[in-house]
Amino acid sequence: MKVFQKLFFVIGASMLIGACAPKPAEGPKTFSDRVDSVMSTVPDFSGVLLLAKKGKPVYHKAFGFRNFETKAPVDTASIFELASVSKQFTAAIIMMLKEENLLSYDDQIEKYLKYLPYKNITIRQLLNHTSGLPDYQAIMDEHWDKSKVANNEDILEYLKKYHPPVLFAPGEKYNYSNTGYVLLASIAEKASEKDYIQLCRNRIFTPLAMSSTNIRTLAEKAAIENFALGHIFVEEKQRFIRADSFPSSNYTIWLGNRKGPGRISSTTFDLLKWDQALYTNQVLKQETLEEAFSPAKLNNDSLSYYGFGWEIKPDGEGKIVLHTGDNPGYKTEIIRHLGENKTLIILCNNAHRKFPELVTALNSLLEKE
Repeated sequence: MKVFQKLFFVIGASMLIGACAPKPAEGPKTFSDRVDSVMSTVPDFSGVLLLAKKGKPVYHKAFGFRNFETKAPVDTASIFELASVSKQFTAAIIMMLKEENLLSYDDQIEKYLKYLPYKNITIRQLLNHTSGLPDYQAIMDEHWDKSKVANNEDILEYLKKYHPPVLFAPGEKYNYSNTGYVLLASIAEKASEKDYIQLCRNRIFTPLAMSSTNIRTLAEKAAIENFALGHIFVEEKQRFIRADSFPSSNYTIWLGNRKGPGRISSTTFDLLKWDQALYTNQVLKQETLEEAFSPAKLNNDSLSYYGFGWEIKPDGEGKIVLHTGDNPGYKTEIIRHLGENKTLIILCNNAHRKFPELVTALNSLLEKE
């Protein structure tokens, strides 16, 4: 009996020592582990996330579905609507034409768009959203025959015909304006005597080998197998439904031929090519981009932190420029840390409610990497 008691004591002591002994230290979490941890907080997120350092992806993963009905999965080559992330390309076309002396930032818009009933507004003010122009979509929504598909000429005609008043004097303050970027695309066509879509293809998409990037019609998008469809969560059904099944997204159809403020569709990897080209002179001269990444001066000499197609955030390591996009079912964002050549690109096709918090957390990780 004493032998068994002694054996029991030895086994028990060994177990107690084992339980109290310090556990082997876990290895430090990798950057990918930390990003995965953030992404685990949004398990129903659908889209593609790319984080890069000096042009090299340090994290590139896909989540969710291109189509929630068929459960076709998103992959890193999936194509998404960029929504207003498109504006940086419109601004780039204008900057190219300025480099070629085909226009000046301080030209007034009536030089190119005659008979438009808005005066003393410059191209510069269109670029940095200080024009005071009214919202074209409200006028089109009220008066346009929605059995037809409107283009820029139609929008300009309706602005002329119904002449909604300006919101404020040009240069008085910042007010985000899709109307301004419609006008910029039309000005680019007048100044270059070329179609805006062809300008984007010939000057940006093709030279940079952005083979998945284009300005597409609805039919062209429908024919692309790996196009990620926009979805919206419906509380009553407790599931994601295609955004184009809601009347609120109908404007994307009857305004489907507009150019300038949106309509570019692309992939994360193509956007990284674009991002890296902006560190070279391949697309635009660096001195041209420096002005694009500089705040706008308002009439009272205060600054507005939106440049030419980019929102600007001064940073201790240099400067951050970014842009967001928001279309029915889509949320998109590109953030560029210019001083360190770090990039965050996130394309989401289920308009996730936690998108802003997610971007903030991911950008914080990238800043520390």
